[in-house]
Amino acid sequence: FATAIERWDLSAIDLLPEYIKLCYCALLDAYSEFEKDLASKGILYGLPFAKESMKILVRSYIIEARWCDQQYVPTMEEYMRVALLSCGYLLLSTSSFLGMEDIVTKEAFEWVSGNPKIVQASSIICRLMDDIVSHKFEQQRGHVASAVECYMKQHGVSEEEAVKVFREKVGNAWKDINEELMRPPVVPMPLLERVLNLARLMDVLYQNNDSYTNPHLMKDHVAALLKDPVFFED
Repeated sequence: FATAIERWDLSAIDLLPEYIKLCYCALLDAYSEFEKDLASKGILYGLPFAKESMKILVRSYIIEARWCDQQYVPTMEEYMRVALLSCGYLLLSTSSFLGMEDIVTKEAFEWVSGNPKIVQASSIICRLMDDIVSHKFEQQRGHVASAVECYMKQHGVSEEEAVKVFREKVGNAWKDINEELMRPPVVPMPLLERVLNLARLMDVLYQNNDSYTNPHLMKDHVAALLKDPVFFED
């Protein structure tokens, strides 16, 4: 699958087993539709960056799959180098820019795809908050080691101690985001707000439970947003 993704060509489908061919075709079809839409708006320059972020995500998945197969528990540093990519935040941030045709430039795509500090901080929030609430269930189903297992093994500490350290890291990541938002913007503020809002989403999804895996837990949030919104007067 990784080889087919790197080639990014329908002819590569012959490399794949039957069970994943549909997924590969759907992925290429989706990006083909993006390409048509972006070309009509004159902002096709953003698509290569979105494709590359998808390739980066798949590469990180392959590494984690290898770790899982080998029952390997990496060091925290080794884990985070991969996990901050496998959480998908870089892909989400880069892809979210595709719909901002009025203000997004090629330079903005170069900026976000370079994994700037605000994106790194948001990735830390996503990854660590996810691992804190989901690691027990994931280990029961034979998932790759999470940050919790990696930190406990490397430092010889309890789960509670590891979680405490991670919550401090999440707090520091929010400080980094606020710091970056206070600086003179290197890209238009609406683009920075995209990155910020995705971090806010992660905070909602993983605040107390794994609401990504258990979407019914988001029912009240969705109702508050769509059914019973709160309006503020100017």
